[in-house]
Amino acid sequence: MMKQVVLFIFLNVVSACSYAQLKNLDINVEESAAVFLEEFNDEFQENFFEALKQKGIENYDRAINALLVCKKIEPANSVVDHELAKTYALDKQYSLAIDYGVASVAAEPDNFWYLATLADVLRKQGAGIEEVRDDIPFENEKLQENLALLYFKRGNYNQSLTTLKKLKKSPFSDNLKAKIQEWVAKERKNMQLRKEIRKNEITQTQAKEDPSKRYKAEIDSLIAIQNYSQLKKVSDEALEAYPSQPYFYYAQGYALNRTAKHKAAIEVLEAALDYLVGDVSLANKIYTQLGEAYNAINNSVKANMYLRKIK
Repeated sequence: MMKQVVLFIFLNVVSACSYAQLKNLDINVEESAAVFLEEFNDEFQENFFEALKQKGIENYDRAINALLVCKKIEPANSVVDHELAKTYALDKQYSLAIDYGVASVAAEPDNFWYLATLADVLRKQGAGIEEVRDDIPFENEKLQENLALLYFKRGNYNQSLTTLKKLKKSPFSDNLKAKIQEWVAKERKNMQLRKEIRKNEITQTQAKEDPSKRYKAEIDSLIAIQNYSQLKKVSDEALEAYPSQPYFYYAQGYALNRTAKHKAAIEVLEAALDYLVGDVSLANKIYTQLGEAYNAINNSVKANMYLRKIK
């Protein structure tokens, strides 16, 4: 078992870098291999190192042949099975990759990386891990935890939750559920943001086609950032170009109200009502502003009259 642990550590170090990258880092690959593989006999070491080197430079046939020699020397070595699964997959020999992937998971069902490799190969074939459930200890508790984690890492949150439901309640299941909920919330927020961006893009496109929509988009932005002096200026321009648009009267009245010019605001807002037809939302906004303006000049009767009109 110690041999496999040492070998597995080395294998993951080498897998993180290509052979060329190791050379560029001035790491003596052969000396490193000697340190990590010293537990194994010379023939195994030479062939295993050769396999890693050939895989790193994409000579997959030679890498596979060297690994098969290692397999003959140590038939039960799950690390070799795992490496064969990865190398056969790189060589697009998926059937053999699945066979060796299954062998590595069957030997060590609690190993996350073995399961991840097998799942990757199966996915390339359009299949899922359930396809080989009879060939591996599928109900193993740790394997199921790893499977739930694997689904989570790939963004398959529903599958991850479904897998978690089969497991006993534990700190692991609680933590993973919390992470899933966090990511789902983030994705919903991002989706809403994308919708808003798309909506703005459509609005901007429409604004280019229709100048009145450009004015409305600009007014909406000025209201949002509370730039009332600029809002008054833009609404003046909009009214000059479109004197029958009630929204532009509302925008000007809003700007006047916010700059304490309440009598002027009342005049403009009441003018807006002359052009208003069937827009309940805009009517409510105008009534609200009229209520505020009349309250500001201490005319509660008129203020209440307009506020009662809000639907």
